[in-house]
Amino acid sequence: MSDENLIGMGVYTPAEAGRLLRVAPAKISRWLRGHYIKNKFYPPLWTSEVSLGDDRIFLSFRDMMEIRVADAFIKRGVSSIRVRAAIAVAREVIGQDHPLSTNRFRTDGREIFLHIISEDEDGEKREQLLNLFRKQFEFNEILDPLLKTVDFSESGNPLVWWPGGRRLNVMVDPKRSFGQPIDAQSSVPTAILAAAVWQDGDVKAVARAYDVPEISVKHAVEFETMMEQRLAA
Repeated sequence: MSDENLIGMGVYTPAEAGRLLRVAPAKISRWLRGHYIKNKFYPPLWTSEVSLGDDRIFLSFRDMMEIRVADAFIKRGVSSIRVRAAIAVAREVIGQDHPLSTNRFRTDGREIFLHIISEDEDGEKREQLLNLFRKQFEFNEILDPLLKTVDFSESGNPLVWWPGGRRLNVMVDPKRSFGQPIDAQSSVPTAILAAAVWQDGDVKAVARAYDVPEISVKHAVEFETMMEQRLAA
């Protein structure tokens, strides 16, 4: 994959993705590389969008959003085998190589559902949930809180992620600052703002130096502190 093809995708190592997602880097690598358990090979959940021509694992923004949902499913009791099966079925249903990163999925902790919006003969939209394992429609209302921190396109693909929640106004946008967390208003990376405060100890001075509101600097420090605490946990 050429450098030009990487523009706008965001490129993350498992360690960088794990820091943002609070998922162990080793687990991310295992899901994308495949692994052996008792001499049995379990294939990757999917293939990363990023390939630099060697054996190293890198993730795109889309891959990172896929990991985020896969991890949520598995933490809720859905096995990785079922997640892999759901991905395969969903690819056929919605025609997406990375279907978990869309806004189509719901789970009740046992099954995985695909959110389908269709129109009836009168042109009225009808929302249904397709159980990916029984392949029949369910009408349970199942909410996925992960969707609240992602902005999606009209086609349901992820555009922007708010990793600290929308209150902090910190975003991850693969088309800005190479996909690093940034202050949404100024596009200054949060790591830069926080490091400046930790070095100088003066929020007002950092805000003036980078021409950003003081609240943006405070939010950057809060976000980066939260990331550091996750690493230490």
